[in-house]
Amino acid sequence: MKITFLGHATLLIEVAGKTVLVDPFISGNPKNNNQVDKDSLNPDYILVTHAHQDHVLDVEDIATRTNAVIVSNYEIATYYENKGLKVHPMNHGGSWSFDFGTVKYVNAIHTSSFADGTEGGLPGGFIIASANKSVYIAGDTALTMDMKLIPMFTKLDLAVLPIGDNFTMGVDDAIIASDFIECNTILGYHFDTFGFIEIDEAKAIEKFKASGKLLHLLPIGNSLTV
Repeated sequence: MKITFLGHATLLIEVAGKTVLVDPFISGNPKNNNQVDKDSLNPDYILVTHAHQDHVLDVEDIATRTNAVIVSNYEIATYYENKGLKVHPMNHGGSWSFDFGTVKYVNAIHTSSFADGTEGGLPGGFIIASANKSVYIAGDTALTMDMKLIPMFTKLDLAVLPIGDNFTMGVDDAIIASDFIECNTILGYHFDTFGFIEIDEAKAIEKFKASGKLLHLLPIGNSLTV
């Protein structure tokens, strides 16, 4: 499973011969200095954690061009289905076997609404399992005791956690979250894109290291393999 960081909370996952795009916010990302061209992306699926603009800005455009299947909660899936796009609706606790692996939709604590005011249902995260590897994408979330449920049914190889604070967990809470989910290899995201979520990256890495954990902070366009 190859995971490429496309900025903010946008991920491109190559797995089992398929391409999965998560929360595409590319054209409006002030940190994306032409490193990523959204029109060059050809995903088979687009996973959406919640409806905020910094997670869905490019969903409709990319899905229209590529015919990708949008996977999200019922309200978000219906929103895009009403626009004539292909969707697969899910809800919390549910899982589905796709042709690239199994996806489980899990709880997140945040808010969720589209820029036009349409409610986006309750936010969530995804656990993707394929080829004996399992990755947790937390989405925008606070630290929550529900995270302790995850290792009861899944042994994680990587967790993607927000670390920017203010709107989501910060570094200290993300370290506690990694304890809850029993995963010591973390990819940080949702940080530095704009002023409210700027962090000291070196200090964040050191804090994780002091807790016996490895924090990856990838430059836009860089990848890691699980």
